[in-house]
Amino acid sequence: MQLATKYFGEMDITSVNVIHFPTGILGFPQETEFVLLDLPDNPLFQILQSIKRKEIAFIVVNPYQLYEDYTFKLDDGIVKALQLSDETEIVVLSIVTLKQPFNTSTINLQAPIIINANKQQGKQFVINSDKYSTRVSITALNSPSGKGE
Repeated sequence: MQLATKYFGEMDITSVNVIHFPTGILGFPQETEFVLLDLPDNPLFQILQSIKRKEIAFIVVNPYQLYEDYTFKLDDGIVKALQLSDETEIVVLSIVTLKQPFNTSTINLQAPIIINANKQQGKQFVINSDKYSTRVSITALNSPSGKGE
């Protein structure tokens, strides 16, 4: 299927790669289908591209690649909603806010995107704690809370 993307123009994708977000992404409840696109020559970042609207695309990163000690517990509701049965099927992503210069960019550790990779189901999960911030340094120089602890 042809997909109009924000960053790559028209692309051919297969429907098996579409990730379903029944309740959308925070702030975008109507956007329920996305696809993960790799950035050429950049294995760290990906694009979470809406299937419906090309202008809705989030730069995402696996937060564990920047903050190895990042940890949280999924509540039973999200485990059930995503039909999670094994840790190996979970993909965790954080939305990146790009800024100039790049080293002032931030990632959102308080509301990670959780994906069941086997079932192609996703949900944004808000961590109900002040342990993490929505604007944590992308340079991983601070503690994961973004508070310099």
